[in-house]
Amino acid sequence: MSACLFTPAAARAQSEQVTVDTHAAGTPFPHYWEKMFGSGRANLSMRQSYRDDLQTVKKVTDFQYVRFHAILDDENGVYSEDPQGNPVYNFSYVDQIYDGLLQNGIRPFVEISFMPKLLAKRLDYHAFWYKQIVSPPKDYAKWDALMTAFAKHLVDRYGIEEVSKWYFEVWNEPNIDFWTGRPAQQTYFELYDNTARALKAVNPRIRVGGPATAQAAWVDAMIAHATQNHVPLDFVSTHVYGNDVSKDVFGDNRPIAPHQMVCAAVKKVHDQIKASAQPNMPLIWSEFNATYMNESAITDSTYMGPWMANTIRECNGMTEMMSYWTFSDVFEEQGVIKTPFYGGYGLIAERGIPKPAFNDFALLHRLGTELLPVSSDDVLVTRRKDGALVLAAWNLVEPGVTAPPKTITLTLVGVKGGASASIARVDAAHGDTLDAWKSMGSPKDPSEKQIAALRKVGQLGAPEIVPVKDGKLTLTLPPQGLAVVEVR
Repeated sequence: MSACLFTPAAARAQSEQVTVDTHAAGTPFPHYWEKMFGSGRANLSMRQSYRDDLQTVKKVTDFQYVRFHAILDDENGVYSEDPQGNPVYNFSYVDQIYDGLLQNGIRPFVEISFMPKLLAKRLDYHAFWYKQIVSPPKDYAKWDALMTAFAKHLVDRYGIEEVSKWYFEVWNEPNIDFWTGRPAQQTYFELYDNTARALKAVNPRIRVGGPATAQAAWVDAMIAHATQNHVPLDFVSTHVYGNDVSKDVFGDNRPIAPHQMVCAAVKKVHDQIKASAQPNMPLIWSEFNATYMNESAITDSTYMGPWMANTIRECNGMTEMMSYWTFSDVFEEQGVIKTPFYGGYGLIAERGIPKPAFNDFALLHRLGTELLPVSSDDVLVTRRKDGALVLAAWNLVEPGVTAPPKTITLTLVGVKGGASASIARVDAAHGDTLDAWKSMGSPKDPSEKQIAALRKVGQLGAPEIVPVKDGKLTLTLPPQGLAVVEVR
């Protein structure tokens, strides 16, 4: 991993020479960045627009799991009580939610949240538009019974062979305002212990983990707690965003660029695990993105291509899965969407408009499963199972920074004569639906004709085919440009 120091893009070299031995021994390169995505809360998954976007992303990625909040929220009708105060369970919406995923070839990464009103110790409502309750339970016997009923229902409906392939993550970000137990860590561990033991009592093959914290927190404490108290723990999970600050993630003021924060945090946690009593504990990064704010210049823009490619390069080998937050802007944490491009987290904007990030993931999916050595911070070189050489190159420029194009000349040692390169790009001239929308005057409610035009801009079209002359290939990348090249 390169040093976490910010070099302004304008000061970087405008040209780079990169030599690749195409016959070099490679290392495994699992597509850990595209196995799971986050999404809007559970109830939204019953909407056709959500399922359309899910199918669209599934077609261009290795999408296997989805994670969302609020499966236990009252809008899903899971928990109520009879006049005598006895629990009444209803899994009708749970079934529709999970059936809809499974029918599209996606498994649930079950985030166990939030608190049903009748089980809440206090009516502590979160600030999100849908006002979930983030209180501890008032009665752990009733909570444990709910967990038991929930797990039994899933195993009865889907079978343990299927459910054992899911993940069950206890709560969401209990170290910040998603949990009002105090002290936060101690009361979260109580919730975790009760939940994990109840799930495992139904079937020991159910996989359960946590702490699902913000800012890469508590993982070392989680492992120590589980080890010392003999609590089941099958994986650990946590979150970070590119605009999180060092003080929150590391407890100091070390300078870390926004495009390096995520993997710096991943390395911190990876190293904590290796130094723990359970050094082989699987790490799942169950939320990440370049920003946790609604910043259109980041999540809606071509910046996401270089940012994502660099993140893939730096985080490789340190986590089993990373879950990009989110696959779709069918999403209502801040309320009903008011305009297509507002800095939403999704790969797809409202009305099925692909953002540059959608095409970034589509292109990066083409990378092979074997990583070749290369001495560059702006290039990934891979080998695919069919023998094709697939590489990604990018020009990472932070939003608002002026920088020149970058030229990368690749010398591909060992490429056969007559080889050609197929070059696909996402940049200001390829798939920039944000800029196209702005050119329309940034319509708050685009017409059907404008929506169709934006969708057309989001189609990258046929790649450029160029010969590889004398083993050399030159790419010129504009600021915030990503290119993925297949050489045959």
